[in-house]
Amino acid sequence: MSLSVDLEKKLKDITLRISFETDENSGIHGILGASGCGKSMTLKCIAGIITPDKGRIVLNGRVLFDSEKKINLRVQDRKIGYLFQNYALFPNMTVRQNIEIAADGKDKRERRENADRCMKLLQVEDLADNYPGRLSGGQQQRAALARILASGPDVLMLDEPFSALDYYLKENIQLELLNILKEYQGDILMVTHSRDEIYRFCRNIHVLEQGNMVVSGMTKDVFADPKAVAAAKLTGCKNIVPALRLSDHEVDVPEWNTKLIFEKAVPEEFDHIGIRAHYFRRSTAADVKNVIPCRVKQMLEDPFEVTAVLDNDIWWKIPKREWKEQYCRHLPEEIVIPEESILFLKK
Repeated sequence: MSLSVDLEKKLKDITLRISFETDENSGIHGILGASGCGKSMTLKCIAGIITPDKGRIVLNGRVLFDSEKKINLRVQDRKIGYLFQNYALFPNMTVRQNIEIAADGKDKRERRENADRCMKLLQVEDLADNYPGRLSGGQQQRAALARILASGPDVLMLDEPFSALDYYLKENIQLELLNILKEYQGDILMVTHSRDEIYRFCRNIHVLEQGNMVVSGMTKDVFADPKAVAAAKLTGCKNIVPALRLSDHEVDVPEWNTKLIFEKAVPEEFDHIGIRAHYFRRSTAADVKNVIPCRVKQMLEDPFEVTAVLDNDIWWKIPKREWKEQYCRHLPEEIVIPEESILFLKK
């Protein structure tokens, strides 16, 4: 199974330009980006709902779209399963009718058997005679996914699949979906603005900012070294500031009024640095470099961690247990920026 996408589409405020390829060993591909960056538009172009201005889309050797050769297959001929954000079930049809109408098969009996198999796989067979309006969000999602799988798609595309679910249900349904997707043999694309969902589901990631793909690679590699400011923000880095390389081992950070010293040589090309909010630590008498004052401007308390916002707008997140054991009476006067935790980024 393979999908090759190279397309361009002019939108209202941005121009979407995205290019990537999948293969049978690449796992789930995730497209991560803020609202309005072109994530969902990418899926609609692949599905044929929207026509790109130019480019080429090839699925398992079949050309779905080629602007130069004037090829543009109809939606129903592309063999693509698209799980919309709102699931798009027909409200006047039962779960069984919703699935059977899309099911692949030579005749009515084969389509019904296919629908039964997918309902059992998605555990909605007991809901077969219910209408979508009587289903919970999680049940609707499973019914919609059963309808897609029954159609026999070559690629499955998930558009913000958990956005309609409340927090209590979300993690259980994510676990269910992970197990279901293990049975699917085709390519899978997932669009989301959630770094947690991308990290949990996707082996590969493509980061979009204002229509442009800024970083692409293995998900864990991108989180460990985002390389671009936009990718660092989208993967949850709270502390990103301009920085200037002074030498092989020294970096000036004006906004933090400090110079960082490195044992290893720093990269030659970067204009920002970043550090994730959990990676600071209290200084000790042995610390002589990369130490900054800890002057608190504001405290934010969450159920499982406390965030200290310092006067230079550094965010330091402290686990609740550590906070109670070490910091609840007073924070340290200085904290350390660990060299190994610093990200070198380009705007």
